[in-house]
Amino acid sequence: MKDEINKKLINTKALIAILFTVALIIFSEQAFEAAVQGLHTWWEIVFPALLPFFIMSEILMGLGVVHFMGALLEPLMKPVFKVPGVGAFAMAMGLASGYPIGAKITGNLRRERLCTQAEGERLLSFTNTADPLFMIGAVAVGMFGNAALGATLALAHYISCLIVGLGLRFYNPKVNNQDKVTDSNPNTNIFTKAFNDLYQARRRDNRGLGELIGDSIKESINTLLLIGGYIILFSVLTEVITLVGITNLVTIVITFILDPLNLDQSLVLPMVSGLFEITNGSHLASQSIAPLNQQIIVASGIIAWSGLSVHAQVASMIKGTDLRMKPYIIARVFHGVLASLITFLTFKPLESTLSTLITPITDSPESFNYVISYWDHISKMWIGFLLIVGFLTATSLTIYFSQKIKFIGFHHSK
Repeated sequence: MKDEINKKLINTKALIAILFTVALIIFSEQAFEAAVQGLHTWWEIVFPALLPFFIMSEILMGLGVVHFMGALLEPLMKPVFKVPGVGAFAMAMGLASGYPIGAKITGNLRRERLCTQAEGERLLSFTNTADPLFMIGAVAVGMFGNAALGATLALAHYISCLIVGLGLRFYNPKVNNQDKVTDSNPNTNIFTKAFNDLYQARRRDNRGLGELIGDSIKESINTLLLIGGYIILFSVLTEVITLVGITNLVTIVITFILDPLNLDQSLVLPMVSGLFEITNGSHLASQSIAPLNQQIIVASGIIAWSGLSVHAQVASMIKGTDLRMKPYIIARVFHGVLASLITFLTFKPLESTLSTLITPITDSPESFNYVISYWDHISKMWIGFLLIVGFLTATSLTIYFSQKIKFIGFHHSK
């Protein structure tokens, strides 16, 4: 029975591939234009934005800095999110630089056995987020023409992300949750443990600085080439399925969802497009004739869902590990629903407050034309990363020392 099902699945996949190839031949001109657009997005936006972060994450891992941070952040990450301290590195990088670097770092942590399978799946589900520059700059300013909306999008995105992370504390599959490296006695002083973890990690890696940098660049470029392939493929795929009419079938399903929610029918196309890719879906939401609050609610859900293109990139980032995609996909669904709900609840208060402080750029931007200089983009990402790490470290050390003081006070009174 199982073999029969597998044969049918194989035949179905082969048939889909054949039909897609035929569609590419029929709509070759449109497919080419979509591929060029995807290439443009990757080369001019994704590649320069993510390459420094990918390289530095590899270098910091090889130098043992991530292990050092993990020891300092363990008092915060373990009780709150039920993940090791090194998970804060994936969290900070993911929040600062966006998809899919959180997944890339989580995959590396699992390969290095710095987290268990369950911990890695928890991390994967809430550290792979959109970056604030995309939500505030590209979506709010470039698409909606109103910077004030960026605060609503970012607030809803990160609050819902943290809720998902807290909820995943209760995710505990029946797998081996003890197969990770522990470098030192957990009762050791936190700073001694941090430096010892750094030393042990550096000794295990044992690569010279030149070799480490070279390997980091090579690995990062290979990863970004893979991401570029996914972006181009899904740009073409989205265009082809629209031309052949498959989106009409998906539209029928989404229409049933919209009816009880009282959402405008013009939001169906953005939601269909957002299933596959977040940038185009968000842009179509901003161009719909729906009320502004409904546009921003749908855009928020699309950004949190992140699209099948990002999901495919995540799958490639964790290839070779035992991390599974099912918990990640379920978390994305909950993240999308929560982000839309929080946007609905916070839109009016935030919009009325911020609109008095920030003047809209244009009431209805006709094209997505937001531009930010490369160095400005990179510098803001790194500042964001350092601020997040600094806040998490300060919070973690506060928790650690408060526990020590309580323990000493209790011991003295006894």
